[in-house]
Amino acid sequence: MHQLAERLYPICRSITGDGVRETLNILGEYIPLSVSEVSSGTQVFDWEVPLEWNIRDAWVKNSDGEKVIDFKEHNLHVIGYCMPFQGRMSLTELKEHLHTLPDQPDVFPYVTSYFEERWGFCLAHNDLINLQEDTYEIHIDTDLKSGFLTYGELLIPGESEKEILLSTYICHPSMANNELSGPVVATFLARTLLNRKKNHYSYRVLFVPETIGSITYLSLQLEALKKKVVGGYVLTCCGDEGQFTYLQTRKENMNVDRVSQHVLGEKIGDYNLYDFLDRGSDERQYNSPGVDLHIESITRSMYGCYPQYHTSADDLTFITEKGLRETLDIYQECLKVFDFNQSYRRLTLCEPQLSKRGLYPTLSTRQSYDAVETMMNFLAYCDGEHDLVWIAEKIGRYAGDLIPLIGQLMDHDLIERA
Repeated sequence: MHQLAERLYPICRSITGDGVRETLNILGEYIPLSVSEVSSGTQVFDWEVPLEWNIRDAWVKNSDGEKVIDFKEHNLHVIGYCMPFQGRMSLTELKEHLHTLPDQPDVFPYVTSYFEERWGFCLAHNDLINLQEDTYEIHIDTDLKSGFLTYGELLIPGESEKEILLSTYICHPSMANNELSGPVVATFLARTLLNRKKNHYSYRVLFVPETIGSITYLSLQLEALKKKVVGGYVLTCCGDEGQFTYLQTRKENMNVDRVSQHVLGEKIGDYNLYDFLDRGSDERQYNSPGVDLHIESITRSMYGCYPQYHTSADDLTFITEKGLRETLDIYQECLKVFDFNQSYRRLTLCEPQLSKRGLYPTLSTRQSYDAVETMMNFLAYCDGEHDLVWIAEKIGRYAGDLIPLIGQLMDHDLIERA
């Protein structure tokens, strides 16, 4: 996963353009992505698909011809959707177009101007202080013209046409945790799902530009999604080693909320719980009134809450193999429990005779008693009304540990999905 992030890190992505296509092409080497494009100017709910933006080069030179800011050194040096510009100006004039972080003087910010035409550069505040009074030459080779918004999609069919939606975004330039950890973990999570022998739910995996991409996709697919999607996740900020964080749905007690908090409580123990008021990514769109797909996020350090966020310090040293692995493991566990979090119905009246099915131990020990007690307690609540997570919490067990038991009971025709 970290190696994939290293491949993707240098690419200058935005909400449209060749960087998005290049990123999707690379991800397509790992999973069978279907790539779609929507034309600039297309009306998508209250928004409009913007013009496509691409950049080739940008720099600022002093009078000695030295580049004091260079896009090719780091693509965060240029503001997103920067307009083309050629000219010369004094330092005083140039400063009107420069962005820094005075409280973090050694790093530079990520700045965008998607819906207002302007040009500008980002640099470390200490570098700005060291700029000399001079005449500076500015060169920005970009274009903004009619084109497309591009996104990737993968549908993994399951036994049911009901779907779990996994969404991540591919619109930020070189930032490792805020951007690349999401697509990287989503890609390897999709590979896990593709390699499973059997999935109950179908899985839809989306790689979209944040905000405008999810809005565009919803505008095209909302009615079908509302009929099929039972919940899901936005994958972002997955790669550092910060404390696990769960952001609730707007309705707070949906299936995805209960599954996620059950898994995190068992596997992590101490995790951060955020209210939907703290939302900040595409869960804003997926949980919007009238949409209500119940999509939320499990992150490591919460976006906006760590000093590297939206700065050049969010680099490949900030995400770790351990952080990515742990996050992938948690998502895999959540989806495993989610897949089985159904209501189950008993197929016998009164307690079934376990011994004739080989389910009752011939030697009574403390361990065998515990196993039988768990089985009988689980069966006691298989009434077609209570789902796996509810029963697990009622009988004091972890839902993931009950999954083999469900398979056993179904194989012996003792329960069925309700």
